[in-house]
Amino acid sequence: MKVHDFYFDLPEELIAQYPLEDRSNSRLLRLNKDTGEIDHGVFKHIVKYLESGDTMVLNDTRVLPARLIGEKEGSGGKIEFLLLKRIEGDIWETLAKPGKKAIPGKRFSFGHGKLTAEILEVKEDGNRIIKFYYDGIFEQVLGELGQMPLPPYIKAALEDKERYQTVYSKESGSAAAPTAGLHFTKELLKEIEDKGVNIVYLTLHVGLGTFRPVKVENIEQHNMHAEHYELSEESARIINETKKKGGRIIAVGTTSCRTLETIGNNEGEVKAQSGWTDIFIYPGYKFKIVDALITNFHLPESTLIMLVSALAGQENIMKAYNMAVKEKYRFFSFGDAMFIN
Repeated sequence: MKVHDFYFDLPEELIAQYPLEDRSNSRLLRLNKDTGEIDHGVFKHIVKYLESGDTMVLNDTRVLPARLIGEKEGSGGKIEFLLLKRIEGDIWETLAKPGKKAIPGKRFSFGHGKLTAEILEVKEDGNRIIKFYYDGIFEQVLGELGQMPLPPYIKAALEDKERYQTVYSKESGSAAAPTAGLHFTKELLKEIEDKGVNIVYLTLHVGLGTFRPVKVENIEQHNMHAEHYELSEESARIINETKKKGGRIIAVGTTSCRTLETIGNNEGEVKAQSGWTDIFIYPGYKFKIVDALITNFHLPESTLIMLVSALAGQENIMKAYNMAVKEKYRFFSFGDAMFIN
């Protein structure tokens, strides 16, 4: 398939710049993947589409305030680092801007010396390997000095860092939020559980490769970035029991979906494990675990719109997206939601 098969025209004013005051008050477009039928509602009413015995799988990763702005020691030139992943201890892989200042041996300071960094290596792709120096606990220092790494299409400042976290976020390590989960409140999760729906968690630390454009014409030639995941014994047990009893597995977000499909075998079973996934899901893929998906509205020609097209059909998805534009749904990270069932 061609990249352009997943293009749609999106007016810039439909890109959400702020989260809603009430997380669960986002609009919800429901798409029946078998019939193509579409209806509209409010996210807080999603419980009516759920059934006792279903299992909902959420990604409990927590976004690091991974954007650090500092200065070069000595000259004072400004530098910005974006933490991508921890290599080991205080050594991280990062993006640096401007890169010409970030050469091996150079040191940088943040927060008037509360945190310093030394460039150890420049990788072939231009990413920098750096080592941090500080007193105390790194996460606390980062929490004080770092900013949320909002996607480039969000121009507005975020006053409350927690609005770019899910209410159930727990395991720190992401460079971006699993945004489908931003619609849930604790009250809505309890209402879902009260209906007899199982709620289980996995962890996939979202990398910035999520926003990397597909630069090849034939999508089969695209290479996905790798992200680290973990699934517990308890979550695996509940997922497997649900499948055996004929219940649905509902993934919350493409990150949960990719993790489940990475771990699942051809018999529709999962095992507790951790590892790295670079799975690329696009039309033609046969789902092993996921039956339904809660997701946001994604960028044109992105790997994420290709994933949802694999689940619901490319024609159904493009029809739904064009309708969402016509109905002025809010798009991307702080936007509205879609339920594919």
